[in-house]
Formats: sequence, C-alpha cells, structure tokens
Amino acid sequence: MFLRRQLALAGILLAVLVFANPLSAARAADKLNIVATVSMVGDALTAISGDRAKVTTLMGEGVDPHLYRQTQSDIAAMVQADAVFWNGLYLEAQLEEFLEKLAARKPVYAIGEAVPVDLRLSSEDYSDRYDPHVWMTPDLWRHAVEAARDALIELDPAGAEVYRQNAQSYLADMDMLAAFARESLASVPQEKRVLITAHDAFGYFGRSYEFEVVGIQGLSTESEAGLQRVDEIVNMIVDRDIDAIFVESSVSERNVRALIEGAAARGHKVAVGGELFSDAMGSSGTYTGTYIGMIDSNVTVITNALGGKAPAAGLNGKLVGS
Repeated sequence: MFLRRQLALAGILLAVLVFANPLSAARAADKLNIVATVSMVGDALTAISGDRAKVTTLMGEGVDPHLYRQTQSDIAAMVQADAVFWNGLYLEAQLEEFLEKLAARKPVYAIGEAVPVDLRLSSEDYSDRYDPHVWMTPDLWRHAVEAARDALIELDPAGAEVYRQNAQSYLADMDMLAAFARESLASVPQEKRVLITAHDAFGYFGRSYEFEVVGIQGLSTESEAGLQRVDEIVNMIVDRDIDAIFVESSVSERNVRALIEGAAARGHKVAVGGELFSDAMGSSGTYTGTYIGMIDSNVTVITNALGGKAPAAGLNGKLVGS
C-alpha cells in the first residue's frame, strides 16, 4: 500500500512538474541540475562536473540504499532534475520502479551497470541479478566513473573538455588508491585473510585482494540472518581462531554483536576490528565522506586489524580525526 501511494504521487509529480518546468532553475543558469541516489555516485559526479553542475545526493551517511524508500521531496528533486544518476544492479531496490518510469521522460543513468557483465559477480539471493557493490574496488569502479563522464558530456557537450580533465584527475587518484590497496592488503598473513562483516557487500573486494568474505546477511540487507546462520559463523570463528570481525556504518551492529556473544559463550574472544563503509560514505565534508577516503579507510582498517601493515592515517595521511 505504501509503495502504491508513493508511485501514485510520483505519477502526479511527473505529470505536473516535467511539463510545467522542463528546465530547472539551475539549468536556466547554465548549470546542470543533477540528482544522484547514493554518495559514491554523487562523489564521482561532483568531482567530474566541477562548477558546471549542481549535484544533489539523496542518500547520505549511514543510509542503507537496499531499504531506502523515496520521500516526496526526493521525488520532486528527481522530477525537476536535468538528469538522475544511480548505481543500478538492484542496489536501490525500492526506487527501481520509479526510476524506470522516470527514464521515459528524462536522462537516467545506471552507472554501476557500466561494469562489464563478465566482471560482475552473480547473486545467490537473486538468480537473475548481480552483486551491486561494484564500487568496492577502484579498478572496477573506474568503469562507472568513465560512464558518468561520458553521460555528462552527452548532457553538456560544451563542457566536454572540463569533464575529461576532471575525470582524468579523479581516475589518477583512484589508480593511486588501487596501488595502495594492493600493497597494504598483500601484507595481511594468508591465514588471517577472512573478512566477516554485517552483510555480503565485500565480494568484489575479496575477489580482487584474495580474501575469504563472509557476510552475516546476504547481498541485500532485506534478507534477515537466522539463528542457524549466526551459529554457523560462530562455529567458524571459534574453529579457525578468528580474532577480528567488522561492523558497517550503514548496517545495524546487532548481528555482529550476536557473533561476539556467541563466541564468548564458547570461550573464544573475538573483537570488532573496526567500522567499514559499505553502502554509504562517511560524513559530508570529511575525508571519509569522499570515495577515495571511504576506500582508503576500509583498506587501512582491514589491513591493520587482520595483522597487516598500513599507515594508521591511510594513503593520504587524512584518516586520523577525519
């Protein structure tokens, strides 16, 4: 019932706003008015567009995109925008139907779907879909960044050179981050390369850096972890003498705490190795509120918690106090 009401409202707004106001105020001032769903997408668009666009991101710090439902103000923002960018791959599951309808009226880009199919991980949760967490490794996310660049050029050909130059700089930073990740994570002892997190968001990370990844919940936080699943992971923690597991900034700590308590009941101490950014970046205006900072933090926290060596302040010396 809630979703039907949302879609009905969306239809009204589409009918009224698109035809009544075909160009936003920002566009009329020679600036693209762009809406991004998640912060990773918004960060790329902000960096690439520079002063040529106003970028609004719907989901900020600590927001779970798997469960997020659009508000009336979100619908208005997307309808009034010149273009909407989202990750796709069923990450923004509750917005998908609305965005597909919106795409019939204005440019809507699912930049995560620019990742080639042969590089995507299949989903055990959904037989006809892929793991949407393609931003977890810079080498993979660059496909999405390049797609964002090309889309901005399509929308605003006059700014093509600006977009190309800004994207080149952003991608160069990502290349440095990728090299740092490979070097740091390679220092983790082989027997310690087990990454246990709140939900299964680190599959691409595990494949790229040769880590065994265990999520308490599945690819989507819509799936609940049952007692059997928790018991299985507790047994794994105890049997393999795992001493660090991780919470996520956008997912409840409840299941992670259940693992700690379950292991303790069996005489094994396991600690929280740190907080990871999975489906959302950190606070706006901070280093971890950028894509580079988000991944830098993940790499640094995982490396040091699992026995490897990485500078405490990360690649760019900005993590402490960020």
